[in-house]
Formats: sequence, structure tokens, C-alpha cells
Amino acid sequence: MTMVDQQPTLVAISHGTSSVQGQVAVAALVDAVARLRPDLAVAGGFVDVQQPDVAAVLSSLDGGEPAIIVPLLLSAGYHVHVDLQRESAASRRTIAVSAALGPDERLIDVLEERLSEVGYLPGDAVVLAAAGSSDSRAVEDCRRVGRMLAARLRTPVSVGFISAAAPRISEAIEAARREHPLARIVVSSYLIAPGYFHSLARETTADLVSEPLLVPHEPPPKALAELVLERYLIAAEGEPAP
Repeated sequence: MTMVDQQPTLVAISHGTSSVQGQVAVAALVDAVARLRPDLAVAGGFVDVQQPDVAAVLSSLDGGEPAIIVPLLLSAGYHVHVDLQRESAASRRTIAVSAALGPDERLIDVLEERLSEVGYLPGDAVVLAAAGSSDSRAVEDCRRVGRMLAARLRTPVSVGFISAAAPRISEAIEAARREHPLARIVVSSYLIAPGYFHSLARETTADLVSEPLLVPHEPPPKALAELVLERYLIAAEGEPAP
């Protein structure tokens, strides 16, 4: 019997942020997932900054029902490979951890939309701004998204990291200016929601900086809610997360 036969709870776990706008945006995504499948129990929690944390969410679930943790994270770094695995192993209930949200073409759809909203035009030089990680697998996930976005836009896209990985976003922007001295530099924010990292992206010398994937006080893109649900269903069928 697979976990899907037991209708496990979908536990959507985000990083957490002190930004009220970021909190609102992520909560709206969790609500959108619940509306897609009103037959499913959906709970939200955080790996850092906010409460409830993962252990508190899992302990609050009814009885010993199984659960599937879906990381609302764009790449699979330390939180996915270590923190969430540790929390799931410590629980007395049956827990699976799904893949992170990215890379995925639906994320590219939203990145492209956000670039359009900020005024991106063909001929602009694009720098993908990712959070960054000390985990090389997460860094490669972000570089892959950069390649996917470049294929979509049919223009080169460089990748810069706000923290923990190189090149840093400021270095990537400087390199783009040297390579494209007559072009506008447009930062594509590969961030799930507003917060400290997005504020750092906005403080760079880029000519334009797009909004993150989730924008507060706007409905979350349906594609993102569908992506969260798909990650849940794949894990419920017993397929291992990459």
C-alpha cells in the first residue's frame, strides 16, 4: 500500500521570514494548495525564524496519521537533505519528504511573468538572483534554473547568489555590465517571497529588479499551488525525492 492510499496530511514547510509581506505571501500559497484539494488536510510550518516549527506541526496532527512534508523551498539544500530528514526520522508517525519545488518549468513561467511586469525587454542582460547555499546540489539546482530561463528568453542568463555561494549577486551584476556595457541589467528574483534577501537584491546596482515568485496581497500563481500538490502526490506514490 502506498501512502496515497492513506491520504496523508500535506505539511507545507517554508523557510520562515520576519517580513510581514513574506509571511502573508507564503500563507496565501498554503491556502491556495488547500483550496485545490479540499479533501486533503493541509498544515503549514517553518524550518527557521517563525513558528510553528516542523516538530510542533507534526506533533499537532491527529493520531498517528501519516504526513508528507513538502518543502516550499526552491532548491534542495541543507534544510531538505538534513533538517527535514532528521525531523521526519524523529517522528513516531510515517513521514515522507518530497522534492523541493525547483527546478521546474512552472517556476520559469512565473519568473518570465515577473520579468515582464518589471519591464524586461529583449536585449536586456539578465542576472538570476538566488538565495545561495553551502550545499553544492542546491547551487547546481539554481544554475540549472538559470539555463532554463535562458532557453525560455533566448538570451544568456548569468546566476548570482545573495548568500553562501559564488559569484555573489553584486559580482554577477558587475560581470554582466562588463560583458554588456550598453544593456540594462535586469535581476530576476529567484526567491519564493519578499524578505531580507529580496531587499538585498533591490539594493544592488541593477537597473531593474523583478518581484519574487509570490507577491503579497496578490493571489499566488496557480501553477505554484499545483506544483506543491504535484510534489505531494509524487511522494505519496513512494517515489524518492532527488
